[in-house]
Amino acid sequence: ESAFFQWLWLEDQIEAGRLPQIADQFNSIQEALISRFGDLKAYHNVDFLHFSCCADSEEDRGTTQYLQDCALEAGLENQFLYIEEIGISSELNYTDLADNPIQALFKLYPWEFMFEEDFADYLDTQKTLWLEPGWKAILSNKALLPMMWELFPEHPNLLPAYFEGDRRAKSLNSYVRKPLFSREGANVAIIKEGELLEAAEGPYGEEGNIIQAYAPLPVFEGNHTLIGSWIVGDQACGLSVREDRSAITQDLSRFYPHAIIG
Repeated sequence: ESAFFQWLWLEDQIEAGRLPQIADQFNSIQEALISRFGDLKAYHNVDFLHFSCCADSEEDRGTTQYLQDCALEAGLENQFLYIEEIGISSELNYTDLADNPIQALFKLYPWEFMFEEDFADYLDTQKTLWLEPGWKAILSNKALLPMMWELFPEHPNLLPAYFEGDRRAKSLNSYVRKPLFSREGANVAIIKEGELLEAAEGPYGEEGNIIQAYAPLPVFEGNHTLIGSWIVGDQACGLSVREDRSAITQDLSRFYPHAIIG
């Protein structure tokens, strides 16, 4: 949505005369992705890249196909297989369906899921280059939030956050409870002035929760609005907008393209 379709929307709106010719968009995501895939080939000796996601997610399959196209545009040959189809050889190489060793693999699959898989014991053999790398598991774990607040208390870019059960969490009268591994709003609950404002169902929570001070999203015409920032490599290169009647942004929240005019 962010890299491709909202740019097509911008071009269509300009062609239809609904936006001026000078209209622009903060969006160089696709160009940045293609350049980054080219770097893999040029500087990291990757000449073939596998792509993977779960077999039961049509959305993830579509996203992975888009990234395969970007890799091909960069001149990087690639092949897809579902995460369930990855094997292990007697030499402890991860393999594809033709028993070829997987040199490098982009996976749209959470690290915390992989750590629980039968083949997880071989993740540290360093025979496969993983995209994203394993240390990204730290950034996707919300336990990072109370740790950052502990290290940088009162930082203007942070909200007070504590592990659930920490006595200091009682100092927050309005807060959001978030499971450590939750995605797309699943199992998130908002408590405002001691009362449950809203909660979302989902499969997370057994891993534990954190408590973070509640910072309401801006509301426009009854829609809670969230801006997403996209980074490729180490460069910010795009934004997206999500809206929902719910205060919790979830997987089916509406996506809106944006335009910069003037």
